Amino acid sequence: MKDLAEALPGIERIKLRFLSLLEERQAVIALHTLAAWDSKHAQERRDHLEVAQNTLHQIAGSAGSLGFDELGQTASDCESEIVSHLQDPESDRLPLPAEIMGRIDGFISMSESLLIERA
Repeated sequence: MKDLAEALPGIERIKLRFLSLLEERQAVIALHTLAAWDSKHAQERRDHLEVAQNTLHQIAGSAGSLGFDELGQTASDCESEIVSHLQDPESDRLPLPAEIMGRIDGFISMSESLLIERA
């Protein structure tokens, strides 16, 4: 994939790199979201959610400018829900809301479809 990326013009090379990173990043998001879901400890849950939120922020920041508008918006929506949850004073006493899990599951499915499409 690296050789192909080097042969492509600027923006296509950047898109290819983004998609390569997307595969890694979606795995990070899924891993940390599931770990947050399973965690019994508030700080551990918070730490996992912050990693997922930061990774979603990275995707949201670059996806739209590369023509992946829907993916970028979905990543931004997921990020916002996590931030809202973490800012809730009750979040340390509450389990991870199923709505966040559902939205992140939708993001993962969308990114997988995009990766399959572009393969």
